[in-house]
Parts: sequence; structure tokens; C-alpha cells
Amino acid sequence: MSLIKQLWIAIALVMTVAFGGSMIVSVLSARHYLEQQLQVKNIDNATALALSLSQLPKDPVMVELQVAAQFDAGHYRFIRITSPKGVVLVERIGVSKLEGAPEWFVKLFPVHTTPGQAQVQDNWIQYGTLTLASQEIYAYKSLWDGTVELLLWFLLGAAITGVVGTLAMRIITRPLGQVVDQAQAIAERRFLTIAEPRTPELRSVARAMNDMVGRLKAMFTEEATRLEALRQKVNRDAVTGLSSRDYFLSHLREALQGDQFGTSGTLVMVRLPDLNELNARLGRQQADALLKDVGTALYESGNGRIGQRAGRVKGAEFAIVCPTFATATEAARDIHERLMQNVLPKWSEKVPDLFHLSAVRYQREQNMGELLSRADETLARAASQGPNSWQAVEDDQAKAALPAEQWRTLLTEAVDGGRLALSFFQVVSGDGNSPLHQEGMLRLRTDDKGTLMTAGEFMPMAAQLNLTAPIDLGVVKLAIEHLRTSSGDIAVNLSAETIADHAFRHELTHLLKAYPEVCKRLLFEVPEYGVFRQFDAFRELATQLKQLGCRVGIEYFGQRFADSGKLADLGLDYIKVHPSYIRGITTNEGNQEFLKGLCNMAHALGITVVALGVENKTDLPLLAALGFDGATGPGIR
Repeated sequence: MSLIKQLWIAIALVMTVAFGGSMIVSVLSARHYLEQQLQVKNIDNATALALSLSQLPKDPVMVELQVAAQFDAGHYRFIRITSPKGVVLVERIGVSKLEGAPEWFVKLFPVHTTPGQAQVQDNWIQYGTLTLASQEIYAYKSLWDGTVELLLWFLLGAAITGVVGTLAMRIITRPLGQVVDQAQAIAERRFLTIAEPRTPELRSVARAMNDMVGRLKAMFTEEATRLEALRQKVNRDAVTGLSSRDYFLSHLREALQGDQFGTSGTLVMVRLPDLNELNARLGRQQADALLKDVGTALYESGNGRIGQRAGRVKGAEFAIVCPTFATATEAARDIHERLMQNVLPKWSEKVPDLFHLSAVRYQREQNMGELLSRADETLARAASQGPNSWQAVEDDQAKAALPAEQWRTLLTEAVDGGRLALSFFQVVSGDGNSPLHQEGMLRLRTDDKGTLMTAGEFMPMAAQLNLTAPIDLGVVKLAIEHLRTSSGDIAVNLSAETIADHAFRHELTHLLKAYPEVCKRLLFEVPEYGVFRQFDAFRELATQLKQLGCRVGIEYFGQRFADSGKLADLGLDYIKVHPSYIRGITTNEGNQEFLKGLCNMAHALGITVVALGVENKTDLPLLAALGFDGATGPGIR
């Protein structure tokens, strides 16, 4: 029962007791007063009538007429004259009906009065005794009216007290509502702090809650920092800060086999002179400084380019995956210019022949070994052209890029003409025996033959043309239609560009409110880079979706693990760990330790952890032992 209801009940009880006590005291006091007044009236009227009769001749008719006149002029129960011998000489008895007060009230508070008496004289001889009593019905009516008036005043007072008390209670308990919201947020895995209220009792509660939230956040931040250090140690090159060889090759494999990026891209290789020669010429510290400068330039080349990643694959050899460049020439020229501007001027005197660079195009499903061999061959040709040279090889089989206007027409017609489709892939439990949900992967039918284009192929262009919002809304509509005719749960992906669109969020929530029965079976996930790029917008969207009953997660998690301390404010339902950590997990003990710590931290927040990119079902027992709750990938499909 709410405090407001309890307040009203308390007011009702207090006012009832107060009214009962006041009514009894008031009625008894009023009754006593009325009894005294009636008695005085009886005595006065009896004395006055007796005096008047004493002065009249004692003709029986005259006496009776005088008594009748007095009886008719007043309100009497009776007037009686008796002789000294007790014989009734004259008597008038009034018959009146009780009005103005209920019978139970009359029985509860009876009015008792003593009749007035006076002697009637006939000269010096006693003629008789006059006795009269006034009517009490008017006293009852007066008592009842006073009681009703008192009740009305008490009811008015109770109503005013209740209203004022309610307003005061709402003001006083407003901080308590914030504490309740904070507790509810903790239950939803969102750790928020609130301002401490002025009320001492509530201040202590709020302070305790804030301290608990602070300790939880500190614990998660500390654990995230530890895991980030472990991740850096396992997957980062200690000298350059770039991805280690194994981690880079895992990312390259994802670019060649996964659906995250387009069907084609560019692999850039950068080779410095022999590392032993550099160490001999510059010394170990200077050689490491040179490698660090090159690594920094290559790392910064990926700023703002989704999926671009650089790694150190050999002692003085680097590689960069570039999924966003349209041609190998563009990728080679961009990275070559960065090295020429940011690195070569500093080292040209000591190492004039600083590097050679090659760039080759790749296609999805291409063999990684063949791609690396092709890049090595191109790098050898670049070296033959002289110091600091580059060579790019385009793929003759690659499709010509469409102009922007043709892309706009294609994507607009796809949304309006119903060419968007979902391909479903199973996400299974950690033991692989039961399904968790299905991933609805976006596809675009490019022709009447049903040729499908993956999201990685057209969504970058959709983002460039600001068309991701209508496409994502179309995806949600497809998922809702599928859920209405089938069982199970479906997860759909929202673009990083879309979540910051206020109009899209409004339209999405309006759409979901029309299908409340579907929301509990609908999952929304956003790529990690989009979450941290638009963090405030994602947090607002996650709150709105969870209020509607939907579940929210992050896809391709683990690339920005240093920022994972922010997850305590989101109330996430699940995360899907990036495939680059999953591939080759059986032989990578460092990643095993990192992923086990990640799962433990996520479980402490109540977050389900799913592994992406599982290549073989034989990896499932190990993943389950590390703490993964689910898995998906080519080995499960």
C-alpha cells in the first residue's frame, strides 16, 4: 500500500476518533445546557401561569380557557392542575411527532427535564397545584443539527488535511522516489547515483545506495582496467602498440569470411629494412622508436574508418586491412602520404630508404594464404622501384563502383519496393543443445532473380547518403512480421548512424507500441564502435526499448574494452564478443584468460555473453567452460 493511501487512512482514523470524542463531549454539554434551559422554562412558565390563574375567578370554565390559551400558545407536553386532594381539575396533553432527528440519536442521547410546579391560590386558600412540561423534540433537533454541523466541519477539515498532507508527502517523499528509481535501475543492471535529499532519514538511505553504486562501479572499473591490460598484453605488439600477428590475422580472416564488412577491400603491406640491420645501424632503442613512429602513423590511418586495422606481422613488416577504400590505389596513396609526411622527415637522414608499400584488393571468401602471397609479390615489385616506393594491384574481377546517385536510387527503391529481406542464423546456448534466438541479418535483393547483397556491401553507402534510418526501420518491420507468424526470438542490428537520429527513435518507439506482444521477443543490437561513438544516444535508446519490453545488446564487443566501464549505466541484456577473440581460441591461452575474465565481469552485471564467429562446434565445450552463455558462427549455421 502506498504512503499516500496510508496517510489518508491515518487521517481518516484520527479524524474519526477526534470526531467521536468531540461529538460525545459536545452533545453531552449541549444536552446538559438544554435540560437546564427547559427546566428553567418549565419553572418560569408554571409560576407565571399559576400567578395569572390565582388572580382570576375560579370559575371552572375560565380556568380551563386560561390553561388552553397557554397550552396553545406554547410547546408543552402537558399542563395539569390538580386539587389538594389529588383530583385532576384541568389537563391538556400535547401529541407531537419526532422530526429533525433520528430515533437512534434520541435513544442514544435522551433529554430528561423536571416539570415545573406552582401553587394556584383562591384568595388565601390553595386552589390546586399547576404542573407543566415543555416539549423536548426541539431540543433533540437542536442537538442533531449541531452534531451534523460538527461532522461536516470535521469532514472538511479531514479533506483539507488530507490534500495538504498528500502534497506535503509528495514533496517529502520525492527523494524517496528517486531512491526507488535508483533501486529499480540497479535491478535492471544500471548503476546510477542520485542527489542526497535534505531529509536526514532519506539522506542516509540515498548515501548508502550511492556508496554501494560507487563501490560497484569502482569494482567494475578496476576489473575492466585489469582485463584491458591483459588484452593489450595478449593482442598488442609491445613496441608499436599495433595488433599482434595472431590478432591481426584473426581480424583479416573476419574481413574475408564474415558479414561485418563489404565483399571486397584492400590489404596494405609496409616493410622496413631488415630489423637486424636497423638495430645494428641505429641501436635497439632508436630502432624501437622508429618502429613506434611507423606504428603510430599506421594506427592513425584508421581513425574514422570502420574496420581498418593495422598489425605488426613480422619484425619490420606491417599490414593494414582497409575495408572502406574503393580501390587499392586509394588505400596505398593514403598510407604512403602519411608515412612520407609524418615519419620520413624525422628519419630520412638515418634511414633514407625507409619503407616499401604494396596494396592488393581482396574478395570475400578469398584464401588468406593466397592473399598474403600476392601482397608479398607486390611488395617485392615495389622494392624494385626504389626507396620509399609503393605498388598497388587492382582486382580485375571486381565490380565497378556505382555512382552515388545510382546508389541512392537503388537503396530508396529497396526500402519503398520491399526489396529488403532478412536471413536468419541460429544463436545456440553454450552447450549447443538449445537455441537462444535467431539473428536477422539484413539482405538487399538487387534484381528480380533474387540476388542478395549483404549489409556490409551497401550499408556504408547508405550511411554516406543518410539512408540508414528508413532501412533500419524497414528491418524492424520485417522482424515484427516474422515474429507474428513464428515462434522464438529475433535479434536485429541497428546502424551506428541511426541511433543518434531522434526522429528515428520516436518513430521506432511508436511502431513498437503498436505490437506490445512482440516486444518481449525482439532483441536490438548495435555494433560496439557505434555504441561508444554515440554513447548518450544509445543509452537513451536502450532505456526506451527496455521500457517497451525489448532486450538490448552490443555486437562485435571487445575492440573498445577500455571504455567498458560505461556499461554499468546501460542495463544491457547481452553482448556478442568480436570473432577476432574467438577464432583460434583453443590454442590462444592469453585470450582464454581474457575472455574468462570478461565473462565473469559481464555475469556480475547480469549480462549474457555470446561468442561470434565460432568456426567449429568442437570449440563449444571450451567456450562454455570460459563462461560463454551462447555462440553463433559458420561452424553452427
